[in-house]
Amino acid sequence: MIARVEKLLARFPLAAAILYAAVVVVFVFTVVETVLDLSDRRDAANAAADLLGQIEGRGPARAAALTDVAVAAGSPFLEGPTVTVAGAALLERVAGAIARVGGNVLSSQVDLQGNQSKAGFVTATASCEIEAVSLQPLLYDLEAGMPFLFVDQLVVQAPEGSASARGGKLRILLSISGQWRGAK
Repeated sequence: MIARVEKLLARFPLAAAILYAAVVVVFVFTVVETVLDLSDRRDAANAAADLLGQIEGRGPARAAALTDVAVAAGSPFLEGPTVTVAGAALLERVAGAIARVGGNVLSSQVDLQGNQSKAGFVTATASCEIEAVSLQPLLYDLEAGMPFLFVDQLVVQAPEGSASARGGKLRILLSISGQWRGAK
């Protein structure tokens, strides 16, 4: 069989040269394709390692993210051994947020038997007076801090009559809820 192929190629030397060139081109193409595939795989492995490092907190992107954004510290849940203590912590958190914006708490109460109490949520209602410019910072403080709090209801009453001309305070009724994990 080999002798037949050699005889055929000796008879047609131009065909032999074309066949040889084609085999060399296929070989070079295969080598180049393999090298490019290996390069792509190395790049993908390096990208995956960088991503894993960022997720685990080792990479430079993670360190930059921690310095750029202030992350709220603390537990996302209301703390306390009992639901009553958790309710008191919720009221303390709400009253502190109102005080930080220069407001006055008029009244407050905790609802331990509300609609969401079975899901582990504690709800507090607070009535307060604050300046109009302090409303947005108050809501941001409540919703962005720890523990995670949710504004369920917000009722705002503007000052009446001549009090608005003097820059009177807004009367606000807030219903805030937070999740209590339960006793540990």
